[in-house]
Parts: sequence; C-alpha cells; structure tokens
Amino acid sequence: PAPCMLACPTHNDIPSAMWLIEQGRFSDAANLYHQTSSLPEICGRVCPHEALCQGSCVLNKHHTPVLTGQLEVFAVDYKRRNEGHILPLGAPSGKKVAVIGAGPAGLGCADQLVQRGHEVTIFESKPAPGGLLVYGIPNFKLSKEVWQEKWEEFERAGVKFFPNTYIGKDKTIDGLFEEGFEAVFIGVGSEVDAKMEDTPGTDLPGVFEATDFLIRGNVEHNLLPPDMLKPLEIGKRVVVIGGGDTASDCLRTALRLGSEEVTCLYRRTEKEMPGGKKDRKMAREEGAKYRFLTQPVKFIAGEDGHLAAVECLEMRLGEPDAKGRRKPIPVEGSNFSIACDTAILALGYWPDPILGKTTPGLEVKDWGLIAV
Repeated sequence: PAPCMLACPTHNDIPSAMWLIEQGRFSDAANLYHQTSSLPEICGRVCPHEALCQGSCVLNKHHTPVLTGQLEVFAVDYKRRNEGHILPLGAPSGKKVAVIGAGPAGLGCADQLVQRGHEVTIFESKPAPGGLLVYGIPNFKLSKEVWQEKWEEFERAGVKFFPNTYIGKDKTIDGLFEEGFEAVFIGVGSEVDAKMEDTPGTDLPGVFEATDFLIRGNVEHNLLPPDMLKPLEIGKRVVVIGGGDTASDCLRTALRLGSEEVTCLYRRTEKEMPGGKKDRKMAREEGAKYRFLTQPVKFIAGEDGHLAAVECLEMRLGEPDAKGRRKPIPVEGSNFSIACDTAILALGYWPDPILGKTTPGLEVKDWGLIAV
C-alpha cells in the first residue's frame, strides 16, 4: 500500500480516489472514501492530515504534498450537491441495536449497522446529536451546516435518536437489553475534563474548564445543555493551560470573543506539545502567544474575588518518561505571576466512570477506560 494509505487510521484508498477524481468520476471517489470512512466529509475537514496521510506523501521529499484532505472534501461535497447522499441500506435483519453516544464513534457504528440492515437507536445525553462535532470542535474549524447535512442522512436511513438521555442515570445498559435491544454499542468517548485538583484557586470566578468554555462559546443557545445556559463572560486577558488541539481551539475561540491578550501556558517546550502544528500556526497568526516551560501553581483572586492573576513556576526538562516525553521539573525559587482575568484549563479528557459503576460485569480499567 501507498504510504498515505498506511498513515490513514481508516486506510482510505487515497491513490485510487485521486485517480477517480482525475478522471472526473467525483461521485465514485466519494463512494470509495465512504467504504473505509463513515464520516468522510468530517474527516476531510478536521483530521490532522499534516501528521497522517499528507505528512506521509512521497512528494514531501522535493515538492508540496498532495492536499489529500481537500480532495476528500471536494469529492464528498460534490456528490451531496449534485446527487444527494444516501446511506446504502442493507436488507432488514430484524435486529435492534442501541448505540450509546451520538459522537463520531457512535455515528460511525450506526453507519455500519444500517448498511447491514439493523435497526439503530442512538441515546445521547446532550440535546443534539454530534458529540464532539457539535459540542467540541469550534465553528471556525467545522461548520455546523456540514454536520447538519450529515445528520439528515442518518435520519433518512431510519436511525432513531433520543436526546437528553444519560445512560447510567436515566437508563442502564441492562435496561436497554430488557427493552429488546439485542446488542449495545458504547461510544461515549472521553468528555470529563482533567482537573488541577491540587492547585489552589481553580474554583475562582473566571476559571473555566475547556469543555464548558468551548460549548458556551461556540454552540447555539437552543442546543446548549441546561447547565450551560448562563451567558459566557470572559475578560480581555486570557491564559489557556495545556498543549493539545483543545488548547489551540480555546485560544482561537477567546480571540473571536474579543479577548485582547491570549497566552498559552505549557509546562514543556513546543517540541513536546501533542497538538497539531497547523492549529498552533493559525493561533499565532490570529494573535495568540505561547509561553513554554511554565507551570501554573496557584490562581489568585483580586479584591472583588474574581481571578486576577496566575502564579507560575519555571520548569526545566529532565529524563524522558514512559511515553518518551521529557519530564518537566520545577525550578526552585522561580515563581512569577501573570496578570489575567480568565483562565481556561485544557488539560485533556477522561471517560465518564458512570457506566462501569451501573453495569454489573462491565470491566473498567484505570481512569474509567472500558476493558476490551
């Protein structure tokens, strides 16, 4: 297989798709993408191509690589505009499957199930389907119109959807089997924000978790969960703590909401950042700044009780950890403060442990991960 195929997590047949596009067979190319990718119109827009297929393109040695993601988007959008896009349905099997979670994993599963003729019902804790596509990825990276058109395909395919249904609270997995479902797919993802529990001041007004900030800063009011209806109020000086793609999304969202000074604080160097280079490049172009080898240790309130500054320590890099990244080590006596009125914690995510607690026999590993 071509290097780009091997680098693609779904192993899209990129060379064959490019040949079909070259021949003007755009819809055939779209169909080919859909054979291996359940959400090609989404992946073509938000996948980190520079680190996957595009980064593995042989043309990188001497020329600009093929823009594989844009070709995927072009082919799939062409088919939708000119022919519509209908999920191919298999002959009815008579089997009912429950899918927990209407994010990319659950939707990908539903896509495969309807093609096999199974009846699919999706249960989602939030008011609208989409998961990360609606409640995580900002509008400037993924238009909600693109997602809405994709969801309509699932509706036409007969997929049933129950919003505001929290499996583990409103229903249980055992209860779904009792309702007549013959199989249950768990696609809840990791949506619990990692905490800074040992850091004083995280409960101050002005300190946000990334999920809360991104949802309230990007999602239309009618799609907001009931606990996030309060208007988002952020200040002019913002710090974002973390080094992944979510941190970049928070930086760029804060700038769009009118913040004047937006700075990312990361405890290692830029080389160790897990987020994509493309997103950091765009964040910098839009005005965001980065401060590396910096670890917040305390959030400080002003006279009004609102966040006024974050106290930090300078760090140095030690030996590599188990994952190969050099361990950050505090530099004693290097404390300093950064004035800010908003801090956003973008430290990663963990699964919700509730399914393991409410489902007898479901083996759960450390951090709430389900054993498979």
